Amino acid sequence: MVTITDKAKERIDQIMREENYDQNYFVRVAVESGGCSGLSYKLDFDNEEKKGDQFCEDKGVKICLDIKSYLYLAGTELDYSDGLTGKGFEFHNPNASRTCACGESFSV
Repeated sequence: MVTITDKAKERIDQIMREENYDQNYFVRVAVESGGCSGLSYKLDFDNEEKKGDQFCEDKGVKICLDIKSYLYLAGTELDYSDGLTGKGFEFHNPNASRTCACGESFSV
């Protein structure tokens, strides 16, 4: 299961309002090959379920992961930072053995 912080929920809700996404949309979180540590995070909004998708919900936000990503992201917390040192979604992944300096990629 992936959880989200209150700040991440606020930002997700804001994006959904700005983009006029209805209740059929959910947050799709995935892992892709690439980045300086080998694997990188991907976050999108989607309204089409794919075979093998795994769903969870936290703070009223529906979160979708494909089966491969689920294995890498189980227990991950999604946060949002709007501070001076950077703005955007951040992944706090207990499965990552190493992350790059920018926090955008990891390895297990």
